Amino acid sequence: MDAPEFRNRDSRSAAAQQWRRLYRTKRWLETRAQQLRDHPLCAMCPPRVTPANVCDHVDKDSKATEEGFFAGPFQSLCKTHHDATRQREEKRGHIIGSDETGMPRDPNHHWNR
Repeated sequence: MDAPEFRNRDSRSAAAQQWRRLYRTKRWLETRAQQLRDHPLCAMCPPRVTPANVCDHVDKDSKATEEGFFAGPFQSLCKTHHDATRQREEKRGHIIGSDETGMPRDPNHHWNR
């Protein structure tokens, strides 16, 4: 029996794949390590006691150029917040959640205008 043929599992666009290669560079690995060293706790965990393991680009537009990709700004997040909350915020286009008074955290939310 022949071995099964494996497909490329990365279904992202060619442009997205080009950016993904930057995550494997020495420069990124050093930038990430420095961010997590300087800010070792998740910025989104309320009491901030969860160790961070992801260096997240705060502003997705900062990744518009290769230089911006490495320049930041960054925030340290736990994997749960990066993979769930931040991804949802990027897709929706606004910050999710409310402050202690119940007002939306996003300054551009229509309630904050």
